Amino acid sequence: MSERSSHNLSRLKAVWPYFSDARRGLVLAALGASVGAATEPLLAYMMKPLLDSGFSSQAVPLWMVPAVILGLFLVRGVAGFVVNYALAWTANQGTLRMRHAMFARLLDADPGLFNEQSTSKLINSVVYEVQSGSNLLVNAVQTLIKDSLTAVALLGYLIWINWQLTLFIAALFPAVAIVMRVFGKRMHGIAVASQRATDELAYVVEENVLAWRIVRLHGAAPAQGERFRRASDGLRQLMLKATVAASTVTPVTQMLAAAALSAVITAALWQASTGGSTVGGFVSFVTAMLMLITPLKHLSEVAGPITRGLAAVQRGLTLIEDTPVERGGNHAVARARGELCLESVSLRYSADKPPALDGVSLTIAAGETLALVGPSGSGKSTLVNLLPRFLEPQAGRVLLDGVALPDWDLLALRRQFALVSQDVVLFNDSVAVNVALGYEIDVARVRAALAGANLLDFAEGLPQGIDSTIGHNGNQLSGGQRQRLAIARAIYKDAPLLILDEATSALDSESERLVQTALERLMVGRTSVVIAHRLSTIEAADRVAVLDRGRVVEQGSHAELLARGGLFARLHALQFKTDLETAA
Repeated sequence: MSERSSHNLSRLKAVWPYFSDARRGLVLAALGASVGAATEPLLAYMMKPLLDSGFSSQAVPLWMVPAVILGLFLVRGVAGFVVNYALAWTANQGTLRMRHAMFARLLDADPGLFNEQSTSKLINSVVYEVQSGSNLLVNAVQTLIKDSLTAVALLGYLIWINWQLTLFIAALFPAVAIVMRVFGKRMHGIAVASQRATDELAYVVEENVLAWRIVRLHGAAPAQGERFRRASDGLRQLMLKATVAASTVTPVTQMLAAAALSAVITAALWQASTGGSTVGGFVSFVTAMLMLITPLKHLSEVAGPITRGLAAVQRGLTLIEDTPVERGGNHAVARARGELCLESVSLRYSADKPPALDGVSLTIAAGETLALVGPSGSGKSTLVNLLPRFLEPQAGRVLLDGVALPDWDLLALRRQFALVSQDVVLFNDSVAVNVALGYEIDVARVRAALAGANLLDFAEGLPQGIDSTIGHNGNQLSGGQRQRLAIARAIYKDAPLLILDEATSALDSESERLVQTALERLMVGRTSVVIAHRLSTIEAADRVAVLDRGRVVEQGSHAELLARGGLFARLHALQFKTDLETAA
């Protein structure tokens, strides 16, 4: 067995578990295909008595010919329907199981997956490739079952009617196998390259859909159009190569069949001249042989769909089997006290970049509000992403209530945190679902959370109240309303620790005032870690930690750091000057 065939076989074995529960569909399809294949030689068999005696002596009753033909085609039609339906059911069942497994892996995958692969690539794998791959594989299985059985039935009939002439046809099979092997290898390489090109094209579309405002504002449409054209043209060329490779198989196979047919006709004429066969027998044999060409042609073309199907589902199998999952410990409590401790924590995103965090040590007491400030790129967001284990430190450790984060059960750990970020993520569902996200909806608690976020009056004024749908990522809400809805979600969760990641940035003064008021209510009695964009908003923080180039360079209260005249004071003065210039 060739290396490619062995590889395809191993991949088929990996795919099979997702279709194994639907094997009764395959059994039913095989039965239907067997019945259909059994009718094929009968059509050729009818030619012999018709030509030898049917037209001269009426040995065959007239009513029998149409009755037999109609009966055969009725049986074939029913058998074909059974095969098609059974295999479609099998394909859908297998696709459903594989897609569920892929999505489940996305939900528990190590966060590094989302940094390594683009959104469009993951969407393409889960939604499109597994469907198209399963369909290609099941259609190929249909061809293998139906046409293999048909070929076997016709070949058996040919052996029975004239085994000498059948030897000429038998010589066709090794040649067809060689053709399938050569072109199958070629088509596999093209299929893999086509997947990469499709991912690139989808990524270009994704970026331009997400950044359409920037593209139009900067007049970048022509450049992005050219980028899309290059990606599209690359995919087009690969599709043409795939078509050339697949289309070459058919004429090559047909030439082999024509050679066999020529040899058979020559041998049959010689047999007829020596009295070795009748006209009816010869026509019956040629009819069966011509009928055999179609299933052989289909079998010669099946390598392409199998290769493309396996290449498509391979991405799904890789996602399921090779993607590392998040691992947690066994420590779990219903509600943590809220003490956080970072001990000499360091993290570097890649070897060629400076450390995002460099030996950071911090202790945050339960109920304390710690503000993180510093220039852009100083490590503030990296630090808060360590707390719910969205990132893992490469040195040092982070503890919650004296227990290292890897020792916490992941669900229990993340129940302790609520997050309000500048990048609010909302779902295309009702206000109530977005507030109670992940928890059972309690209408009274939802209303209380909305009231605490200064959003209840707005929500009740919507057409369906709190059951109103808010659109894709809350696009039917203003920026301040989206931010307050995220605060309501945090209030509803009632976690003991709160992360605020520049939650009031990019808001107008009125929205900022409403959001800030809601945040002050939310922070009461909770351990809060606040990334501040506007330094004036953290005057009430218990302590301020100033980061620069991944290190904590200052700590103290707002007033103490201003009096110290260090980096915080310089940042504060710069922002104060900018605010005055903006006001002027």
